[in-house]
Amino acid sequence: MKKFVNDPVMFVDEMLEGILEAHPDQLSHCADNKRNIVRVPRADKVGLVTGGGSGHLPLFMGYVGEGLLDGCAVGGVFQSPSADQIYEITKHVDAGKGVLYIYGNYSGDIMNFEMAGEMAAMDDIETAHIVGNDDVASAPTGEEHKRRGVAGIFFIYKAAGAAAERGASFEEVRRIAEKAKANVRTMGVALSPCIIPEVGKASFSIEDGEMEIGMGIHGEPGIMRSKLAPADEVVDHMMERILADIQLEEQDEVAVLVNGLGATAKEELYIVYRRIAHVLKERRVSVFHVYVGEFATSMEMTGFSISVCKVDEELKDLLRQNARTPFFEQAKF
Repeated sequence: MKKFVNDPVMFVDEMLEGILEAHPDQLSHCADNKRNIVRVPRADKVGLVTGGGSGHLPLFMGYVGEGLLDGCAVGGVFQSPSADQIYEITKHVDAGKGVLYIYGNYSGDIMNFEMAGEMAAMDDIETAHIVGNDDVASAPTGEEHKRRGVAGIFFIYKAAGAAAERGASFEEVRRIAEKAKANVRTMGVALSPCIIPEVGKASFSIEDGEMEIGMGIHGEPGIMRSKLAPADEVVDHMMERILADIQLEEQDEVAVLVNGLGATAKEELYIVYRRIAHVLKERRVSVFHVYVGEFATSMEMTGFSISVCKVDEELKDLLRQNARTPFFEQAKF
């Protein structure tokens, strides 16, 4: 393992200490636990809370801030945060208008968010759950409840965050989050594994000259391992699966997110988007907005994912609103 770390056991805590020291004007922590990241200052609105394992920056805590989320429970690398963490953050961000939980479809996260919601109910805090499940490679159509939540959760954060920021009610924010969730699909591809600092070695391998299409952000198996193909061929395969699942028609509009998994050059991501744009033009689908960069990584994994979000006037209005966190900033457009 070659990483710039001290004690691997302290990887997450030292990372969080650095982030909090670097951005005290935007982020803090609550309940004397630096893994309980909260927005500065507290906001008088519907609260939005997420959580998940470390190793995916800027997911999850990178979206805590203005126009996005109010808090994030940070777990160990690829490990769920605890129910107590989520509960403490819930109490901190609650302004009496309810707290919406938005997180990925992983068993540990589901269990602990449900436990936190039960504890919050004892304090008369209303909560609801939005479970991201955008990964089309992880289960077929008709079994969407089994799909993993990956980079497409960004669109849920962005739409719900903008609605909450403008003062929408709890039910309205929940409706918008559900709407964004229903309209986003993602698929990824990987060329290399990643190393968890405490383990010190890769937990799986991909041979030189090979790729795995559909691999998850924790190294979960994909749908196909084969020889590395040219970028256009890889994108065509992924877009075929995404577009078949989301069922776009001519004149529909979409927002597109091309996400690097940690060790893919941005130049390559734009080569990927070049082909995506061609595919959408061929289908007479309009592109409303494009995001290219790292939005949900997997430590130093080489690879990328494509997320396509079908948008209408309401979602377009929410996506174009301003947002500001230490990891993501967007002026209204």
